[in-house]
Amino acid sequence: MADLHIDDFYHDVAGILLALYGSFPRPSTLFVADLIGGHEPDAFGVPAPRHQACFSAMLWLAEEGFLRYTDVIRQEAIDQCCLTERAFVLLSSPLESRVDSGLPATVARQRATLAQQLRDARASGSSIQLVETAHLCFIRRPVQGAQG
Repeated sequence: MADLHIDDFYHDVAGILLALYGSFPRPSTLFVADLIGGHEPDAFGVPAPRHQACFSAMLWLAEEGFLRYTDVIRQEAIDQCCLTERAFVLLSSPLESRVDSGLPATVARQRATLAQQLRDARASGSSIQLVETAHLCFIRRPVQGAQG
């Protein structure tokens, strides 16, 4: 049986981290609907399972130290959220294996960052590429000296 909920989780992780990276260091409000589109609640007003999963991914990322926030807005959004230093360094550091030495150094460095790799994976439309790239957020440690 395929673990499609895990694929959805990785898609959500990529969207959440890239949204916050795009507004870093300014805190922002991150809405579930902006990440995954609208999902109608059931007849009792309970959010759809896909909506709940994305919201839970936001909270899990906060618990694991990737982002911080000040409050939740029902189960619709997290308010005043920002990447932690750990997540910022992770996303902005180059992946050594992806540095293209044929490009100017500044361009090669930016193209090799995990943030850019996540953008490229999302743009590719390949679920496998996105899952593999998003998984790097949890197994990769920044390269020593990569911040400067």
